[in-house]
Amino acid sequence: MSDKLKGKVAIITGAAGDLGKAVAEVFLKEGAKVALVDRDQQALHNCENSLTHIGEVFGVVADVTSENEVASYVDKVIKKWGRIDIFVNNAGILGKVAPLIEQTVEDFDAILNVNVKGVFLGLKKVMPVMIQQKCGSIINTSSVSGLMGSSGNSLYAATKHAVVGLTKTAALEAGYHSVRVNSIHPAPLDSTMMRKNEEGINSENPSEVRKVISSRIPLGRYGEMSEVAKLILFLASDDSQFITGSQYRIDGGMGAR
Repeated sequence: MSDKLKGKVAIITGAAGDLGKAVAEVFLKEGAKVALVDRDQQALHNCENSLTHIGEVFGVVADVTSENEVASYVDKVIKKWGRIDIFVNNAGILGKVAPLIEQTVEDFDAILNVNVKGVFLGLKKVMPVMIQQKCGSIINTSSVSGLMGSSGNSLYAATKHAVVGLTKTAALEAGYHSVRVNSIHPAPLDSTMMRKNEEGINSENPSEVRKVISSRIPLGRYGEMSEVAKLILFLASDDSQFITGSQYRIDGGMGAR
């Protein structure tokens, strides 16, 4: 590695998930100190233990939908390392896979709470730190579903579209302080979340769902966690100093249709 993040402090939410862990590993190898945030204590503990041999890392159990808990994890990072240079606002859930007319108000509230309120609270608590520092990079995890419709995933798509609005507005408000805010938009990834999605669509034959979805991706396959982690590394590093308010597709060509 090339020490692109040497001396920088990063926070990753949803860190115990497949993508969060992949990003943490890349960041640590590039010299960053990394705070892992997740609400699943056991999964977070396992994630932290698997990364300690690479670099300086610590885990914080927190629910991203709680303003107090978000404020707490930000305070803990500041007390430990004194600054926040990178924030990967990554925590999210898929929600129920079903047609829009079969979704309930409870389904709507549950996914909105994590995927939109959680992103909002992260921005609200981390941005002031970066504004005071006069530097920082925030990467919000959206989805290709944040840029197009997604049959069977209407609520997920709606929340991921909302992430775009938060990203663009935050970029405008923070830009004068040299704080950058961008969003990434992955295609389906080879992940636990996608396997749940496949099972939700067809519990009897999820592999067939994978074939159908893959056929809609011009490159013919799901994305890999390492590929997305490299994009996030670029946006986190000084290589992207003049980029803010942008939506980065990493979708195998889905957006070209």
